[in-house]
Amino acid sequence: MPPYGDGMTSRIAFAFLGLSILVAPAAAQADFRACLEGLRAQAAAKGVSGATYDAATRGVQPDMEVLKLMDNQPEFKTPIWDYLGFLVDEERVEDGRAAMRRHGQALAQAEGRFGVDRHIIAGVWGVESNFGKDIGKRPLIQSLATLSCVPNRRQGYFRGEFFATLKIIDDGHVRADRLTGSWAGAFGHTQFMPSTFLRLAVDLDGDGRRDVVDSVPDALGSTANFLKKAGWSSGLPWGYEVRVPGGYSGPTGRKNRRPLSAWAAAGLTRIDGRPLAGDYPAGLLMPAGANGPAFLVTKNFDALYSYNAAESYGLAIAVLSDRLRGAPGIRTPWPTDDPPLSRAERRELQRLLAARGYDVGEPDGRIGEKSRNAIKAVESQVGMRPTGRAGGKVLAALRGR
Repeated sequence: MPPYGDGMTSRIAFAFLGLSILVAPAAAQADFRACLEGLRAQAAAKGVSGATYDAATRGVQPDMEVLKLMDNQPEFKTPIWDYLGFLVDEERVEDGRAAMRRHGQALAQAEGRFGVDRHIIAGVWGVESNFGKDIGKRPLIQSLATLSCVPNRRQGYFRGEFFATLKIIDDGHVRADRLTGSWAGAFGHTQFMPSTFLRLAVDLDGDGRRDVVDSVPDALGSTANFLKKAGWSSGLPWGYEVRVPGGYSGPTGRKNRRPLSAWAAAGLTRIDGRPLAGDYPAGLLMPAGANGPAFLVTKNFDALYSYNAAESYGLAIAVLSDRLRGAPGIRTPWPTDDPPLSRAERRELQRLLAARGYDVGEPDGRIGEKSRNAIKAVESQVGMRPTGRAGGKVLAALRGR
């Protein structure tokens, strides 16, 4: 659940602080250490012992990379069809069904205690960490100490998360060496921010600790508790794909809710042609405009949205949860002539780029700067506009078609 926003301030801070470390590393390091020393008393006021603070911050160095990563959040920059193509592919669906079988008891317990559908819980798990495979490798203390002591647009917020991380260690829930995660400090199977952990994490396995890193039951239970507190209503769907009549010019937006009867009167039906049924209000979400898929979404979609404040993110969880329960995925084509790639196709694309001599790193399906630069070069060679996007057209070109 990383924070978000515009990036000018952090880019300036990164450039200035990065230069200062190159030009005067000793002074910059001294400033960083002085900042950490100055935060010690504030941590004590939050209930963190001096011994925990000293042990956790001893030898910590700033990680300037986190300021770059602050400005590169894919749910706000990536076309929604690429975003969903990566997060809801056949590979993730199969992995998710296997994970649900392995942890069926914990999912049933979380569902029973908090009233949140187990497929939704699993959907969050799959989107956030690929069912525990990608929980992040950055030490939280280092990332959050950097964001607390290097000027950036949300420095005050990150200081709160820094103190919360220290409190988690001090309370004995998760060992310091197990607290690794994203650049922003999100950690565990479902990527809780530290302050969210302190408020909402639960001990579902009954061992006396709230451990969302090494206890899958605790992670799934904590996720269900988050969604319940965010307003999830048991028995209500998140929504579903609909067919909108041509020329529709009425209200849109997830918060523009109307009774289903009003949507039916406007000519909307479910995507399979069935009439709308029920008496709950819903909003019409059209994330790619009038020519793309459309969805009626309920207040339960807002609970998903609250996990990361991005509609594309909420839709990824919703569609993945549908696939996990055996329902079809999105049926209306996205309005693009360059189809998105699955993770398997992205890995193939990277292997083909490597075979042509481009350095793209490990072919893991994640399209980073090296892969984007290589894609731009290939696009230029075949007469395409160089965008760096991993799409169906450049893959076809690399395949020789």
